[in-house]
Amino acid sequence: MSTASPTGAQISLRRGGVTAQIAQVGASLRSLRIDDVDLVPPYPLELPTPACSGVVLVPWPNRVRDGEWDDDGTARRLAITEPKLNNASHGLLRFTAYEVSHTEGEAVLRATVVPQTGYPYLIETTVEYALTPDGIDVSHTLTNRSTTSAPVALGTHPFVTIGDVDPHDLVLRIPAETAFDTDDRMLPTGTRPADAALREGVRLGDVTLDTGFTDLARDPDGRVHHSLTAPDGRRVTLWQGEGFDYVQVYTTPAYPGQSLAVAIEPMTAPADALNSGLGIRRLAPDETWTLHWGITLS
Repeated sequence: MSTASPTGAQISLRRGGVTAQIAQVGASLRSLRIDDVDLVPPYPLELPTPACSGVVLVPWPNRVRDGEWDDDGTARRLAITEPKLNNASHGLLRFTAYEVSHTEGEAVLRATVVPQTGYPYLIETTVEYALTPDGIDVSHTLTNRSTTSAPVALGTHPFVTIGDVDPHDLVLRIPAETAFDTDDRMLPTGTRPADAALREGVRLGDVTLDTGFTDLARDPDGRVHHSLTAPDGRRVTLWQGEGFDYVQVYTTPAYPGQSLAVAIEPMTAPADALNSGLGIRRLAPDETWTLHWGITLS
């Protein structure tokens, strides 16, 4: 476990031909590889986390308008962490160095959201990364240690790829019926039917997205399966389990070392959920919420 990085200690995991690297800061999935093929695009060790890559977003994902929200009749004001758009963005642990324990193939990271400006609740969190023969399984727990119920949501921000293929030629599939419209501050203004082509699959190089989706189709296993498919038929799938009823999809040409990159972000709530209430769960004192997602190659 090395520490010479602005993202803190680096935890290297291995199980046969599957390897991963987890960054201590933000508990982020920094890389995932099967044999010589990257499924999560890596970035240089000396860089801070680009585009929130792999970071855990808690106790809310995405944005809160002006940092202001109504907490069951009490006005709260969060610190503004996205000054350009005057939003509170991506929760309160994005730049936190988690406590880490690990074995060769698994890592557990722990951090606590402490009462602070605009969020007066105490939330213990854990993230567990476990390598599998075909990828990685990820589990999150949130436990409310406050004396009153606490509103929480969670998201994560993994980028995915098939590293030996031109990313423009990968086919992206998102099984969503509904998309969120947003204003110029990337805050939701309403919903619309999602592009049906996304459910069938679109060439990644033909779309530009920074879009939230919901009404996600679940397969018989109870999971939502998003995918990138290479021209030769190989497929990387990001699945999200129960509780993850939203997803944000973000494409960018500015990811280090990539001509095009895509983040597929499982979320329990959409942007500005502390105001809309969509997807927000109020945990009772000492109640725990457990969530699962993962990545596979087939």
